[in-house]
Amino acid sequence: MQNKLIERLRGSLSALLYFFNTLFWFMPVLGLALLKLLVPLNAWRTGCNRLLDGCAGYWIGFSNLIQQTLLKTRFEVVGLDNASLNQWYMVVANHQSWVDILVLQRVFNQKIPFLKFFLKKELIWIPFLGLAWWALDFPFMRRYSKKLLEKKPYLKGKDIETTRQACAKFHHMPVSVMNFVEGTRFTAHKHDKQAAPYRHLLHPRAGGIAFTLAAMDGRLHQLVDVTIGYPGGIPSFWDFMCGRVGTIRVRVRFLPITQHLVGDYFNDPVFQHDFQQWLNGIWRDKDQTLSQLLNDETRPC
Repeated sequence: MQNKLIERLRGSLSALLYFFNTLFWFMPVLGLALLKLLVPLNAWRTGCNRLLDGCAGYWIGFSNLIQQTLLKTRFEVVGLDNASLNQWYMVVANHQSWVDILVLQRVFNQKIPFLKFFLKKELIWIPFLGLAWWALDFPFMRRYSKKLLEKKPYLKGKDIETTRQACAKFHHMPVSVMNFVEGTRFTAHKHDKQAAPYRHLLHPRAGGIAFTLAAMDGRLHQLVDVTIGYPGGIPSFWDFMCGRVGTIRVRVRFLPITQHLVGDYFNDPVFQHDFQQWLNGIWRDKDQTLSQLLNDETRPC
């Protein structure tokens, strides 16, 4: 009983500190975003973007400090030796929990350029965070169901155009474009429904990542393949905040993005097939790696 009370107090204190940390950085981030809008010059906007990413880095840095101070979670990370702040990266990872985002931010903060996530459009309404993500040029995507597209065919391709516009903003300074290519968080129900050939993963969706690589005009030279494992079971956000997560294991691989991975995914069936085969191969390796992480066969560097 006493342990549960301590956990709840720890979770409440963590959440409170996260809130004040977000509130503190919200105003300078929003102010810089408004200044960026006032002057439509690339050099000015690039300078503002550097300041914005710097603020976001400090924001995440303090969040990481909260975790290190209050939580007992042990991070075991392998594969960061080749990380650089001066490269353009495509980052892909398996997706199991909201905790994944905190893990990625902790692992990569000040190691590679600031992570830019593709977010659901509805998330812009989250207080403070939604506007902060907008200010930091996080792409907001709206998903259209097949039924809606049948009723309103003019909406077809809108998500692709949104991706194109987002990628255009990433040309002027190094960035890490983050994509959860499974499209949704892993659950046993979703896994069974998909009849996925992987033990721990859902089917990867190749279209979004292929289009992003093409839209970035060859600037993305490396794929950062991240595998996140929770040996104690997939945690909720509250579990993590309360310090109930004992160990998190992360394996990172840097893979080359060669010219044959850039093409017209939606209109070239040969390229589409080859790209899907490439991504499925990465996912098979990831499934094996995740089995190792969960079976305690991996140790930190």
